[in-house]
Amino acid sequence: MRIPIPVPRTLPGYTFLLVSLLIFVAGCAWSALFSLAGREPRALQLAQLTVSAVNLTRAALLAADSAKRVALLQDLADSEGVHLYPLENSDAVTALPETYFFDVMKQAVTAQLGPRTRFASEVNALPGVWVSFSIDDDNDNDYWLMLPGERARKFVPRQWLGWGAASLTLALLAAGLIVSRVTRPLRALAAAAKVIGQGRHPEPVPEIGASELRQVAEAFNRMSDDLRQNAAERALVLAGLSHDLRTPLARLRLESELSISDETAREAAAADIEQMDAIIAQFLDYARGEGDETPVETGIDELIEQIAGHQERASAVPRIDLGIGPHKTRVRPKALTRAIVNLLENARKYGAEPFAVSTRREGGEILIDIQDSGPGIPESELERIKRPFTRLESARTDTTGTGLGLAIVERAARLHGGKFELLNRPEGGLTARLRLPANGGWNR
Repeated sequence: MRIPIPVPRTLPGYTFLLVSLLIFVAGCAWSALFSLAGREPRALQLAQLTVSAVNLTRAALLAADSAKRVALLQDLADSEGVHLYPLENSDAVTALPETYFFDVMKQAVTAQLGPRTRFASEVNALPGVWVSFSIDDDNDNDYWLMLPGERARKFVPRQWLGWGAASLTLALLAAGLIVSRVTRPLRALAAAAKVIGQGRHPEPVPEIGASELRQVAEAFNRMSDDLRQNAAERALVLAGLSHDLRTPLARLRLESELSISDETAREAAAADIEQMDAIIAQFLDYARGEGDETPVETGIDELIEQIAGHQERASAVPRIDLGIGPHKTRVRPKALTRAIVNLLENARKYGAEPFAVSTRREGGEILIDIQDSGPGIPESELERIKRPFTRLESARTDTTGTGLGLAIVERAARLHGGKFELLNRPEGGLTARLRLPANGGWNR
């Protein structure tokens, strides 16, 4: 069973993780190197201590009076931790571990005490560092000298641990600072790209950091300026086109009222002119985008009631179900109003009664639903229909439309940091849903 390991998904977190792992691995490598470098000196130090203890003990035993030898041995045990035992053939002996440390130690001791020297890690169930020696040259009086096992262990002073922990902490803090400074331009680029994705124009990105990052920031700022200029030119062209088209449309409307005597033909001409005027208005709405509108604190329920009040003259008035209350959030009222009006018009034009508009809060989001009871949209077309100039060849399609209504709604949702969803209802019909941040926490 594999245990999932959480990996940061952000670039700063991922980079900091990699740098921290590098620091940790480097620290472990240096610790291992220091341990290996100090292993042989510690073994030689233990060998010299053992030889000195054997020589001093032998000299003391030879020089001391036999009556005082017991007291001398007791004093060595109390002061130095050195114990002396007679060597018996029946002793239960456990050899020292076959490691590089003890191999070096045994070679150094044997070189000075002779090849008959024996070693053990345990004699008669007593652990320690055991070395045999003889008092006289005839090897008739053999003894075991036992040093405490702690002499062979490696001790790390507490202050070393403290300094090591402090060094690791400082290294990680420095790594975090470096990663933050390196990724700061990238975070600024990501935030600016998100603003452009919402249909707005961000402030120029600071051109700081490494040369590659400065080049990217410079190219991004140039692209942003080009997009802003193109959007301004497009709006100017469409505004002029709207003015130039609406002037002859007004003359046509007047001439049709005065010159067409047949009432049916006159109403049909007026309807065509109104449709052309609505198409021009929708093109302008899409081109304008409302990206420069200032966000204000707005009550969503209050905004829905105002829109519904303006829709009272429509042939089919939707049922209103408001569930947010007095809570206000930062929105762009014109853009949001245009999106909701487009959804209501879309429901009336392509759906069927009854219609309903509802609002509610769900977690950290505000949901605005516009429902109809029409034929719905095929599941495979739900995302495609949001694109500009896209229409369906189905019962919901009106070939007189421009295909921009839902694209305007999609842009308004992204402008607010939200989402626009189209959902087929199980009982029939379509739900057009706007998801907006309840706290207005989108990029302003």
